Amino acid sequence: MNIAIIFAGGVGSRMHCKSKPKQFLELHGKPIIIHTLEKFNNHKEIDAIVISCVEDWIEYTCELVNKYNIDKVTKVIKGGSTGQLSIYNGLCEAEKIARGDKCIVLINDGVRPFINDCLITKNIECVKLYNSAITTGQVKETVMVVNENGSVNYVTDRNKSRLAKAPQSFWLHDILEAHKKALEDGKEDFIDSCTLMQYYGYKLHLVDGPTQNIKITTPEDFYTMRALLDAKENAQIYGYEE
Repeated sequence: MNIAIIFAGGVGSRMHCKSKPKQFLELHGKPIIIHTLEKFNNHKEIDAIVISCVEDWIEYTCELVNKYNIDKVTKVIKGGSTGQLSIYNGLCEAEKIARGDKCIVLINDGVRPFINDCLITKNIECVKLYNSAITTGQVKETVMVVNENGSVNYVTDRNKSRLAKAPQSFWLHDILEAHKKALEDGKEDFIDSCTLMQYYGYKLHLVDGPTQNIKITTPEDFYTMRALLDAKENAQIYGYEE
């Protein structure tokens, strides 16, 4: 069984949203989160979807799921006070759905809509082979690690550097075990799943994703998403390949 856990717990502070969280902003006639959900819903190997959501927006999310016929969504649940706890809530729900069956979970931001069928398939296959799949992006510019005083500590080798993106995928029992260890240790603010898994000694395997696999976090990201959607729409109209 393969379950997608969509984390939609943000409130859009960096997007400067006044009316609604960023995942519900509309582009090309649909909320960003629907663009994301459709990719998983239409993939033949995804069996179920769990959405971990801002509590005040659960009802609205359910309305969107019904409106756009995202029929693989099994549950929309309350997120936690941190991203880590929101993902943990989703994992606990996935455990109920799996009912003891061996299960792969694919964890993805609700505001990361440019995943595709190939990337989802690669994540599933990678977990089966290597027990994990961390979607990455190649670094295009020089990365410097700096000290607190602003001086440069060292410059990384660009060829050996990657940006951690999503989906981040694992066997359900592995990542649940790591989350429970974190809670026992009083740790609730791991920035993402790969950071948590590495901290507890799990080996991570990388899957390079498409360049356009961006997270819609700032107004600039929003405009980039609109440009990418326009380009895909134009490709259909004028007969170009995407």
